[in-house]
Amino acid sequence: MSKPLLALAAVLPLVLTGCGGLSSITPEPGVENATHAAILDEVAAAAAISAYRVQHGLSPVVVDPGLVKAAALQAGNNARHGQLSHEIGGSFTSRMASAGLAKSWAAENLSAGSETLEQVLARWKASPEHNKNMLLPQIRRIGIARVDAPGTRYKRFWALVMAGA
Repeated sequence: MSKPLLALAAVLPLVLTGCGGLSSITPEPGVENATHAAILDEVAAAAAISAYRVQHGLSPVVVDPGLVKAAALQAGNNARHGQLSHEIGGSFTSRMASAGLAKSWAAENLSAGSETLEQVLARWKASPEHNKNMLLPQIRRIGIARVDAPGTRYKRFWALVMAGA
């Protein structure tokens, strides 16, 4: 097995445990589960994550449009299905292979319910597994997205996809 594939295999357990398993989010009765992608300032998100990483002696990150697309797809999948899951839309490994990351370090953080970027970053920092993902030394690029689903209990679904160089 090549070194990048071994690296992905080593990170995958972190990724899959990052959200603490699957949780069901039930739409509110009588409310349609319509979704729409929110416009985020990905550069500001990368700056906030970079500052956090630099505080921990790690390299900063940059926004990668392909990773933004991957994050938007997963946030949208979760919002449309009313579930917070790394498996909706395919396994994490297969989704990352489709994004051209089959031989790269990659990790994903998901969340639901946070109103702002600051709130979701605070939640991920407070969660040991999500925090480990954000502080992986190999990470150099990110994509982040939020999809609003007003008909669901948590209203907002977030995805952060991180990858190596």
